[in-house]
Amino acid sequence: MRVATWMERTELQLRSLTPFVFTLLMVLVSAIPWHIPNFVPITPLFSVMAIYYWSIYRPDKLPYVATFALGLLHDLLTGTPLGLSALVYLLLQSILSSQRTFFHGKPFLVVWWGFSLVMPVFVLVSWVIASLYYNTFLPPLPFVIQAVLTMLLYPLFALLLIMMHRHMMRGT
Repeated sequence: MRVATWMERTELQLRSLTPFVFTLLMVLVSAIPWHIPNFVPITPLFSVMAIYYWSIYRPDKLPYVATFALGLLHDLLTGTPLGLSALVYLLLQSILSSQRTFFHGKPFLVVWWGFSLVMPVFVLVSWVIASLYYNTFLPPLPFVIQAVLTMLLYPLFALLLIMMHRHMMRGT
């Protein structure tokens, strides 16, 4: 039996951090507004796409504590009520933890369909909490556009996540 070298062990540990580090980068990217003409600045929820994917395929590599921290960071960067993103990220992750066996081995269209069902609920909860926090009826259109944009971009984003997942698994 061969003993793994320090470099091999370090590489395995770094590979296991891939879901967290990538989701962290997506939180940072999600904080950058996209300017769509005649609309308020809207950003796809890249972090939600990453949390959705990793919660299904590698939940052990994105623990609840990490998801909570990522949500707080998102709130700090975007100016949303502190704890809002953390709450909805954890809600998403806990829902997926009970449904992940359903998605395993299913075609991509089923996984995308699942994402398309989860996304409106995610945005609706965010909109309601934000409206309650600000004590006003926030316009729902930016939230709807954000949800639709995120759902449409998920297939492209999923390709990147699948490639990263395969690369991550190569070393294990």
